[in-house]
Amino acid sequence: MDKPSRRNVLMAGGTLGAVGALSVASPAQAAPLWTWSPKGSVAGAGEGADPRGVWDPEADALVASLLDRGAVPEVNKLLRTWTKNSQALPSGLPADLRDFMERARRLPSWADQGKLATAVEFNKKRGLYLGVTYGFASGMMSTVIPREARAVYYSKGGADIKDRITKTAKLGYDIGSLKAYQPDGEMIVTCVKTRLAHAGVRHLLPKSPYWTKVADEKVPISQADMMVTWHSLPTTVMQNLVKWKVPIPSAESEAFLHSWQLSAHMLGIKDEYIPNSWAEANSQAKQVLDPILAPTPEGIKLADMLLNLGAVIDGGLLTKPILGSLTRYILGDEIAGWLRIPRDLFWDSAFEVAWEPFVQVREGLLSLDRAPGILKTVYWAFDEIIRVAALLFLSEGTMPISIEIPTGNNPDY
Repeated sequence: MDKPSRRNVLMAGGTLGAVGALSVASPAQAAPLWTWSPKGSVAGAGEGADPRGVWDPEADALVASLLDRGAVPEVNKLLRTWTKNSQALPSGLPADLRDFMERARRLPSWADQGKLATAVEFNKKRGLYLGVTYGFASGMMSTVIPREARAVYYSKGGADIKDRITKTAKLGYDIGSLKAYQPDGEMIVTCVKTRLAHAGVRHLLPKSPYWTKVADEKVPISQADMMVTWHSLPTTVMQNLVKWKVPIPSAESEAFLHSWQLSAHMLGIKDEYIPNSWAEANSQAKQVLDPILAPTPEGIKLADMLLNLGAVIDGGLLTKPILGSLTRYILGDEIAGWLRIPRDLFWDSAFEVAWEPFVQVREGLLSLDRAPGILKTVYWAFDEIIRVAALLFLSEGTMPISIEIPTGNNPDY
């Protein structure tokens, strides 16, 4: 796919992750002391500094300078033409930005092309499950990560959630694409542009009186914040696939992790914070993600916006209850309660009783004839969730998606 659009990004197998990334991220109020050891990282060592006090100093200083000297609009215009990993940077970029991007686009020495090839096979086979978990484990989870919800709500993207989702969808699309980190893929480009966009938010959001009034931090998107969002994606996805008893060969599991480890590095996360195994990822997530989930007024509004996106198809009569029940099934009653998602007797029961048998049917582990009766009633709905979610965005046209450095905050706040 040469030019991913809102339509074809969301229609790709694993890209309901769209909703998932949603991210300008931050973990929440009273997080516990940082005790995770860098020995469990891909670096195998490190200073062990609390990542809540570490940001992205080189990118932050650079983008702040670009914003202060009024160069960002022209930079964004030029970078719209830079779409492929091996493509030369456009001429006319400021020299300091060009130098940074040339360094930032290089894969680390530990990148393993064999594992990346295996990850492609994993993504091809698990598209439906990845879409569901990216969207309703990761995406809806982002609305109960307090700092993330506030940052999303008050930054520029909060003014247009559809646009925000389709832009962040590109990360999920690109990492699951056939070419991903290859020369003619787009994952490296997407990561570098996202890294620049994050730096822009760090510079601009502290200037928002609305954000500063409710924030419990002075600068958003620390290294810890980015790892919180990272865990809401691959770590949470794998936990759900294991829970649903999806049979995954160990080589594919490791390859999927490797593709996301690379994404963390390319997004500017220090190697000493990137877990080197699923065991280490689960250990770190228990410390930095699980304890900080909580409702906020901003998160509740964002969740409602997400659940109402289906209104363009059926006025929300069917899609909103389905999406709400799926959220409840994946994230649990407590989080659904925080987000004020109403119960729906039929769909709540359908997911609780029929989802795992549905997975087993799709995996060839169970005959549909021997599955619970309710599964035969809702199988079509389960199998079409990703397609229906894609249709939400068909009215948005086919313009290429452009991740850009923001020049302001949410104009509505």
